[in-house]
Amino acid sequence: MGKVIAIANQKGGVGKTTTAINLAASLAATEHSTLLIDIDPQANCTSGIGLEPKDVEASIYEALIGEVSAQETVLSTEIPFLDVVPSHINLVGAEIEMIDVMEREKILSNALKRVRRKYDFVVIDCPPSLGLLTLNSLTAANSVLIPVQAEYFALEGLGQLLNTIKIVRQHLNPDLEIEGVLLTMFDTRLRLSNQVAQEVRRYFGDKVFETIVQRNVRLSEAPSFGKPVILYDATSKGSRNYMSLAREILADNQRFLQHHSNGSESDDDSAPLPATGNPSTTGTASNRADNPEESVPGALSEAPEEKTPANDFSL
Repeated sequence: MGKVIAIANQKGGVGKTTTAINLAASLAATEHSTLLIDIDPQANCTSGIGLEPKDVEASIYEALIGEVSAQETVLSTEIPFLDVVPSHINLVGAEIEMIDVMEREKILSNALKRVRRKYDFVVIDCPPSLGLLTLNSLTAANSVLIPVQAEYFALEGLGQLLNTIKIVRQHLNPDLEIEGVLLTMFDTRLRLSNQVAQEVRRYFGDKVFETIVQRNVRLSEAPSFGKPVILYDATSKGSRNYMSLAREILADNQRFLQHHSNGSESDDDSAPLPATGNPSTTGTASNRADNPEESVPGALSEAPEEKTPANDFSL
């Protein structure tokens, strides 16, 4: 059964869609079967991979409301080993249509039970909110990857996201892990970028990826051509950054991949996945990030304040 990684951050413009597209393409480039799911009503992930949302016959919207199965929404791409489940603007109304459904937080998880078995990785591009669509994604996921823009405002919303992760773990998906925190739009010339990177690493410790996605013109241009950057310019800095990220994720998930390739996964969809990452890593910061309920004192919604890296930030 494929590992499901949700790319989530309720702040917009931090590189979620760019990361989803290029991470999925980079994993596919290493010949690991990958499914990219666009669950953002803006459908930027769909157009960024080369599909026209208005021409799609069946999207994730139809799968969520039960009109079609998830398998019927899967489309192939020009990249071998990479398939996509497209989005559509109709997804805007999905949260309203889902509101009266029993166990509405588990609709996506139930829809993916069969289709995820065909892939090594499933990457979900979440919308920039903490609504029902993101909640479905976190409930369906094995882990969450958090892109953080190397600017001060990006730090302030992390408390809310960790809050949501804690609540999902308590009530919906106790096995949800933090795959890692990815610094994006990094400008090496700016002192601010370096200061934000230091603060994020101090707070999350080993959960911060060694890879940093730097600002890159080719990376910004690629979506307008409907291509991942690895197809648009494979030698660009952006392409190298995301290939490096894919290698990190593969290295951290070797035991899972071995378990998956041996075909030893249980038919029981509730069977736990093998632990990932380095089992000898016991650093305090890493453990704190893996358990957001321990990292953010009083992280439930009724807490008066959220402690985030922004609290101690100063230039």
